[in-house]
Amino acid sequence: MDELKKKVRSLKLEYKAYPQKELLIAMPNPYPDREYEEEMVSNEFTCLCPLNPGQPDYATLTMKYVPDKQILELKSLKFYLASYRMVEIFYEEATNRVLDDLVNAVKPKKMEILAEWNIRGGIGTKTKASYNKKP
Repeated sequence: MDELKKKVRSLKLEYKAYPQKELLIAMPNPYPDREYEEEMVSNEFTCLCPLNPGQPDYATLTMKYVPDKQILELKSLKFYLASYRMVEIFYEEATNRVLDDLVNAVKPKKMEILAEWNIRGGIGTKTKASYNKKP
């Protein structure tokens, strides 16, 4: 546990042109024999439009998952999501990349990401991506 605390305390966010999946930290699931769902909501997800990088895009991300042996450390998730701030990326790619990175970090039984993008040009967009572990 001391090593985990040290790793979390040493997290540093630098804004780069790519998302920093290396910021994600997995920790042991305290109830690996019980199936339960965890839901995290971030209403401050920001990235840049690839066609007009001067225009930021904003979304509320709802991330739900059923853990297996590991869970997400939430400070690392916050830093990881913030790492998108200077990334030029389309809605669909951002949603699916977040899902892929989180799945790779904690290897859950199942996970779903819903990105509700702020209205731009009179059009609101929701993008949902999901993962189910193969038996």
